[in-house]
Amino acid sequence: MPANQRSCLDCDSVSGEISSVNRRDFLKTASVAALAAGSLPLWAEPRAILAAEPAAAAASAAAGTPESLVKVLFDGLSATQKKEICFPWDHQDPKLGLLRTRVANNWNITKEELNGDFYTKDQRDVVRKIFEGIIQPDWQKRIDRQLQDDAGGFGEQQSIAIFGQPGDGKFEFVMTGRHMTMRCDGNSSEHVAFGGPIFYGHAANGFNEGPAHEGNVFWPQAQAANKLFEMLDGKQRKSALVAKLPREQDSGFRGTGGSQPGIPVSELSSDQREHVQKVLQVLVEPYRQSDRDEVIACLKAQGGLDRCSLAFYQDGDLGNDGVWDCWRLEGPAFVWYFRGSPHVHVWVNVAADPSVKLNA
Repeated sequence: MPANQRSCLDCDSVSGEISSVNRRDFLKTASVAALAAGSLPLWAEPRAILAAEPAAAAASAAAGTPESLVKVLFDGLSATQKKEICFPWDHQDPKLGLLRTRVANNWNITKEELNGDFYTKDQRDVVRKIFEGIIQPDWQKRIDRQLQDDAGGFGEQQSIAIFGQPGDGKFEFVMTGRHMTMRCDGNSSEHVAFGGPIFYGHAANGFNEGPAHEGNVFWPQAQAANKLFEMLDGKQRKSALVAKLPREQDSGFRGTGGSQPGIPVSELSSDQREHVQKVLQVLVEPYRQSDRDEVIACLKAQGGLDRCSLAFYQDGDLGNDGVWDCWRLEGPAFVWYFRGSPHVHVWVNVAADPSVKLNA
């Protein structure tokens, strides 16, 4: 069944293709526990700053992991429901390509929305628990506020799909909607964080936000990045500033031979590099610990933050105030593209292998 692509007021999306492949073995050899034992400096090897929260982890285990809940959901679906929302692992959509790894800023992966008659109340409750399980507890209210502002609340305008066979080999749960592409993949995608590219955004005060982005739950991420810009000297600022924005969905990897825009982190002073680490902490903060760990493991595999660059874009500066609404942290196989004009869109693509390609 073809995916349902809504027209998007924010921007147009262009189909692409990705090769997303079990990361379980990779994480065994490149875990955050291993990073903590390393000898590289903080800015080259992110580590203990992202330590797990024991109480939250215990509560999550008591409630069941998101992956185990995906199996509960799958097992409870009727044959009719499975026909509509369940697909083989490498299902190819005729128009969109490899459907499992597609990402867009405003789309539905399947046509049946969560709050319609297609799902029972119990099934919707399980989906909600999966959703809550992949977000840090202290971020739940903020994400719910974003969903209320952008879609009318959780379950409104959102749809899900399940790829593969939960509990038996590779599988992935994907949830989409306006300003959302989220994943829960049971450690099925090799060397890829989050199970593949993700997207989040927020239009807190209408389509065109003001320069202060009042009420936007993700704007503190940009504030953290702009604090680093304030730490740069004149020569560094000239290197970090880029005139023209990349296209909206430009989140593919340039690889080790590619030229990354902006200022290389390796050229920053020690205090500036430490602040880049803090920016990274803010970026991964909304997500469960296992997803944070995967980001760090993937980043370490490509050389740490020292292999990344940070760019601030003059294009899209709301209010022309020199507080950069659009910026990008990028490495050989790491893209965190924060686009704050006319409101916040964030494209995330993180892997250990630069050969992975984005399906946008």
